[in-house]
Amino acid sequence: MGAAKNLILVIFISLLTISPLLHAKIHEPVRATNGMVVTSEKLAAQAGLNVLKNGGNAVDAAVTIGFALAVTLPRAGNLGGGGFMLLRNAPTNEIIALDYRETAPKKATETMFLNKEGTPDAALSLNSYLAVGVPGTVSGLAYALEKYGTISLSQALKPAIDLAEKGFIVSQELATSLSTYKDSLAKHASTKQVFFKNDGNTYQAGDLFIQPDLATSLKLIAQHGIKAFYQGELAEKIVAHIKINGGIMALTDLATYKPLVRKPVQGTYRGYTVYSMPPPSSGGTHLIQMLNMLEQYPLQKMGATSPKTIHLLAETMRRAYADRSTHIGDPHFVSVPTQELTNKLYAKKITQSIKQNKASLSTAIKAGSPESFSEKHDTTHYSVMDKWGNVVSNTYTLNTSYGMKGVVDGTGILLNNEMDDFTAKPGFKNAYGLITNEKNKIEPGKRMLSSMTPTIVMKEAKPFLVTGSPGGSHIITTVLQIISYVIDHKMDIATATYAPRIHHQWLPDILSLEKGINTDTIQALKKMGHKVEEMPPSGAANSIVFQNNVFFGLADPRRLDGATLGF
Repeated sequence: MGAAKNLILVIFISLLTISPLLHAKIHEPVRATNGMVVTSEKLAAQAGLNVLKNGGNAVDAAVTIGFALAVTLPRAGNLGGGGFMLLRNAPTNEIIALDYRETAPKKATETMFLNKEGTPDAALSLNSYLAVGVPGTVSGLAYALEKYGTISLSQALKPAIDLAEKGFIVSQELATSLSTYKDSLAKHASTKQVFFKNDGNTYQAGDLFIQPDLATSLKLIAQHGIKAFYQGELAEKIVAHIKINGGIMALTDLATYKPLVRKPVQGTYRGYTVYSMPPPSSGGTHLIQMLNMLEQYPLQKMGATSPKTIHLLAETMRRAYADRSTHIGDPHFVSVPTQELTNKLYAKKITQSIKQNKASLSTAIKAGSPESFSEKHDTTHYSVMDKWGNVVSNTYTLNTSYGMKGVVDGTGILLNNEMDDFTAKPGFKNAYGLITNEKNKIEPGKRMLSSMTPTIVMKEAKPFLVTGSPGGSHIITTVLQIISYVIDHKMDIATATYAPRIHHQWLPDILSLEKGINTDTIQALKKMGHKVEEMPPSGAANSIVFQNNVFFGLADPRRLDGATLGF
């Protein structure tokens, strides 16, 4: 990884002078030999590291982190949401894709988010109790622990219980987040009770934040297992609260929820094997599709942030997102051509339309026909590796920050607004500007399309890189660039994480760039025909590289509270 050492100086200088990370505390890379956790919040990271130090494995630590984040990172960590976990089980050398994505309630209908004019109403799909999908987090984390962990559920919950019951000191980032969403959080009396002080203000940096109702909920799960959440006292409170506020979730929706074990999507890239999430996540499928396209170009010779490389990245992204708009949905409800989309011959075919020095027009790019070849956005991602070779890449979410902003009265549990990720009407955009299709229409029991992309890269059958990111529609492109920076440009994980990112999602036809791309490059891209605009920090990739029996990790500094801990 030393080949990029002189490049890191250039990147650091650009970040310190003109980048959106100017006000961030610079996160330093960490190396360790026994195990490592990388998360977006330091208290949860410490809880996970303690598990590893006490002899637990990566799954034990990951589940502990997941529950702790529900307390310390309320905008994204959750009990009332869902997500995806990709894990490597060292004893069997098996990669498992665990889908604990939310599902549509049984009373959900295809037109439930349309107004009287027949067009999508974002107030319904994002801010109302109709927006709540059946939560999967508690069941998913508990399943992973039971099948692949070594500690009990009550042990995994203890740090979260302590943090909720005894409280923790509010960080500046949490205080800023609560202040930013103050008005929308204040619309719900039960939410105000949790996140506002007696004087009517949100918690400030340095305040002690105690969540007694959430502590009680966590204790119930610790004592009675997932039945407490899906069939018992908590289930009854969740359903009652949703119904009284106009929602449609029923007790049977919770009682019948199950996480699913799926076969991960798999591809190769320049001698490495890449595993990621299959549908209903679009992330893994299109990550491998884009890597297949990029493999045809000598990116290392072109330079990491040269106009040629950025142009090819943008054109690759453009074509993959066009396919995303047409081909992906819940495979239990629709046919999804995953194998065809990840076929190298298909990638070779669609790259034939890429011109080396001229931008395509998105209006001229349509979804391909792969059948001829037999997701500011608040999700959070964390990565864990242990000394035995177990690996966890976990991405979970409430969708937008604090979900639909409603807390279930008396429980401290925030509810998601994941129903917005369905297609309210073909041809219309969701909260992330993504256009989806008939395959992703609302149906009872269906899992909505996602961009979450937890990923594990193997080298010679051994773990090499674990990564993932929040960021809505930017998730897939963030993960793509981490992999390309590390493999194509031989960057260490710190350099790859700090490096400026780009994003293109087909529609709108805009090439978005973080600060740090030089002016000459931007002008060259514009001459090629790209419509360029500056974007705020993109994603927050929390990654670990394992090389020469040493763990190297970094929490993305685009999130101020992130932590990398190892021993």
